[in-house]
Amino acid sequence: MRQIPVDTSAATVMVAKPAQPKVRDRRTGEIALDADGVKLMTVDVMFAANDEVEILSITVPETGVSGDLTMGTPVALTGLVARPWENEFNGQKRHGIAFRAVAVTSLAAAGAKAA
Repeated sequence: MRQIPVDTSAATVMVAKPAQPKVRDRRTGEIALDADGVKLMTVDVMFAANDEVEILSITVPETGVSGDLTMGTPVALTGLVARPWENEFNGQKRHGIAFRAVAVTSLAAAGAKAA
């Protein structure tokens, strides 16, 4: 499936909801793992660019979550890609865009050191 790289250089990105384990199956509570067996996390971020603001849910490996990611913390998204998806459930087609990053890194410590 095609992946589209996302340029975040002109965007302001802040944590909207701290990292939580990504659930693969809501009925069983099974946690999602990547192809290497690393636990996946979901971080909701406020993504502001071009006078538009959206809340994006970003999937990232647990090893790529660094720093204190509390609500409002400015972050950097490393290797962010968008992947269109489509599925059919109970006869209804659904589609959307999934976002995945290699890492979500807090910029709060960097800003404090620069001050």
